[in-house]
Amino acid sequence: METRELICIGCPRGCPMRAWLEESQVTKVEGNTCRRGETYARKEVVNPTRFVTSTVFVKGGNTPMVSVKTARDIPREKIFECMEILRETVAEAPVQLGQVIVPNVAGTGVDVIATKGCEQKRLP
Repeated sequence: METRELICIGCPRGCPMRAWLEESQVTKVEGNTCRRGETYARKEVVNPTRFVTSTVFVKGGNTPMVSVKTARDIPREKIFECMEILRETVAEAPVQLGQVIVPNVAGTGVDVIATKGCEQKRLP
């Protein structure tokens, strides 16, 4: 039986937890003080995922960049591929809050969306 130690990120408490695995299945979790902790530990040990937040360049916008994030969490091993795609992405102004900037990023089935709007640059 394998044991994993982790710190919960499910709530602000940051509980130190221990999870036991047997044949790639979590059999026991201890140390959590809320239900979110157990849910987080079971998912983190077997299939770790993360939300990705970043920025992308905007062409013709009143600001040079706009903030973006993945609409859902993606597999942890896809983060670097996602970031490389975002580094090369240039959105066209105007950008609306919630607009899909990169559909199906890194083949995850998850879209990258704008978390802020950006208007077109006004000419003097």
